Amino acid sequence: MKKIGLLSDTHSFLDKRVFEYFENCDEIWHAGDIGTLDLANQLAKFKPFRAVYGNIDSSEIRHEYPLNLRFECEGVDVFMTHIGGYPGRYNKRVRGIFEENSPKLYICGHSHILKVMYDKKFDLLHINPGACGHHGFHQMRTLIRFDLTEGEIKNLEVIELGLRGIKK
Repeated sequence: MKKIGLLSDTHSFLDKRVFEYFENCDEIWHAGDIGTLDLANQLAKFKPFRAVYGNIDSSEIRHEYPLNLRFECEGVDVFMTHIGGYPGRYNKRVRGIFEENSPKLYICGHSHILKVMYDKKFDLLHINPGACGHHGFHQMRTLIRFDLTEGEIKNLEVIELGLRGIKK
């Protein structure tokens, strides 16, 4: 079993409580719009770290992290990208990938809208952890934790960090 800490859209702001909430996680995954390589490095020093770059990320970040990341973790086929849409509203690039070979878990960011949805058509779980930075239109900053074990996604938790614009 692996405990995963998932975040997105930090936009160069890393709430120090992330380290507390992800203390018992085995890995941290970031679904793009990291903001600075320093932020990614802080997370990578803390726990094993996987990330994709987002539309605001610099060439330096794009050199370190890919547009798409596909991997298996604890028997779960995972596909992560920053911009891809959600069930019934995938963009052309992501829909093409899913039509060829859909994963079991699809993760994206970008919208700043927390969503967890099952897609019957492609038999996958879609997770967008929302945004945990202060840039954007979202109201509540969010993270997600979940477990992967024996090909299953379990114990999903949403963590609220507080309102956007209020820095602690």
